[in-house]
Amino acid sequence: MCHNMTMRTGKEVVCDNCGKQGARIRRVARTYGKGKDILVIENVPVVLCPHCGESYLEAETLHEVACPLSLASAIRHLYIAKFKSL
Repeated sequence: MCHNMTMRTGKEVVCDNCGKQGARIRRVARTYGKGKDILVIENVPVVLCPHCGESYLEAETLHEVACPLSLASAIRHLYIAKFKSL
């Protein structure tokens, strides 16, 4: 079952890697795939720890990213320009 990702940005949590309080949830764009089969998902909640430097997605977020139906109404075309070497 798909749910909306509703984790609050800036919320302080305990880091799953080092166990210290102070990790923060930030919303970022994540890129999946490669070449012509690339998908960019914006506003993904990622946990970032200032103590150990780890960044990770929580299980609920991973399930949401894996659920293509949750993205159906938010899909838009993306044009990517490639920088030409000088």
